[in-house]
Amino acid sequence: MTSSTDVSAVPADEPLDQAQITREIEEIAATARPGEAQPLLDYPPYRSSLLRHPTKALCPADPEAAELVAPVFGHSDVAPVEADLTIQGTGDPIGERMVVTGQVLDGEGRPVRGQLVEIWQANAAGRYMHKRDQHPAPLDPHFAGTGRCLTDDEGRYRFVTVKPGPYPWRNHHNAWRPAHIHFSLFGTDFTERLVTQMYFPGDPLFPLDPIYQSITDPRARDRLLATYDHGLSEHEWQLGYRWDIVLTGNTSTPMERADA
Repeated sequence: MTSSTDVSAVPADEPLDQAQITREIEEIAATARPGEAQPLLDYPPYRSSLLRHPTKALCPADPEAAELVAPVFGHSDVAPVEADLTIQGTGDPIGERMVVTGQVLDGEGRPVRGQLVEIWQANAAGRYMHKRDQHPAPLDPHFAGTGRCLTDDEGRYRFVTVKPGPYPWRNHHNAWRPAHIHFSLFGTDFTERLVTQMYFPGDPLFPLDPIYQSITDPRARDRLLATYDHGLSEHEWQLGYRWDIVLTGNTSTPMERADA
C-alpha cells in the first residue's frame, strides 16, 4: 500500500495492459506462502514498488533526539470540527455523505485511547486536492479531503465525509484504484506512526488493483473492508460505515510496512 496520492507510478509509454497485470497478480497469488509478511514490498504488478521499497539495511535513529525536532500535539490542538470534512469549506461538498467510525484496538482487544487518527482521500469525482493530481476530474472547492481526531476513552474515532471516487493512477494502461480512504495513526509521539487504507465492500476494482492485491492473504485483505451499518445511517442525511483498526496480533489490520 502507499500513503501517497498514487497519481503517478510508471512512465505513460510503458506497454502494459490490465490483462498482463492481472496475469501477474494471479501467478503471485498461486505461489503465495502462508505467514508471509503483508503487504509484499517487492510486488511486480505494482510497478513503482520495485523502486520505492528499501533494498539496504535500515539506519538506526535515536527516538529521543527525533522528539526534540518533531511536531507535537495535545487535546487543545485537535478541534472537533476537524473530524467533519463536509463543513470545512464555504458550502456543501458534492457526493454521498457518510459517517465512518470504529475502534482502535490492541492485539488483546483493548481500546487504544488518545490516539491521533488522520485521514485523507479523493473527492467524490476521484480527485485529490493536490498539485500532482492533474487527471481531468473536477475539483470540489468545498472539499479538501483531510481530517483528524483523537480516539476517546473507548478507543473510538468518528469522521463525517463524502464517499471518495475511484481514480486513474498510471501503473498501466486503464489502471484505476478502488475507492478508499487513507488512515494514519500516531502513538504517543511522532516516531510511532502506522499508515493503512480503508476500502468499501463490493468494489469491482479489487481483483484488478495491484496495491490491494499486494496483500496476498485474503483474510488480511478482508480486514481492510469497512462494513455498512444501517444503524449508523441517518434518515435523509448520510450512510454509516464501521471499520475497526487492530494494531497488533494475528488479526491486525494490514499496514504499510515499517521497512517500506
